[in-house]
Amino acid sequence: MSDVNALEEGLAVQLDFDKVGKIGRAGHQVVPVVLQDVDSGDVLFIGYANEEAYRETLARGSAVLYSTSRKEIWHKGATSGDVLDLVEVAVNCEQNSLIYKVRKAGTGVCHTKDHAGNTRQTCYYRSVDGPEALRFN
Repeated sequence: MSDVNALEEGLAVQLDFDKVGKIGRAGHQVVPVVLQDVDSGDVLFIGYANEEAYRETLARGSAVLYSTSRKEIWHKGATSGDVLDLVEVAVNCEQNSLIYKVRKAGTGVCHTKDHAGNTRQTCYYRSVDGPEALRFN
């Protein structure tokens, strides 16, 4: 199993406790964004927005994020069709994180697929089953 496949499909815990540190050391000017399904309340995934992505989200009316790994702006669903239409943006008290309340316009959300080959409805498709183990929901 490849490293990416083991990370995305495996049942061993491989948490990246240095993610925020890596973002800071790379000099990215971003805030975390929780993407939440406005109808179900489910958290779909967490991404990051720089000022350009934030403004583009408001202008387009759909989720636009900044990829800290690719170092580029990406419009969620531009290639997959799984666009997230913006319903509301909420900001926390310290103005250092956002919630994009969205409605799915495609068939799923996550870039991974389930065992049947379908796009997953959320990126949170596994639960912790102990300090070193995961289980599929």
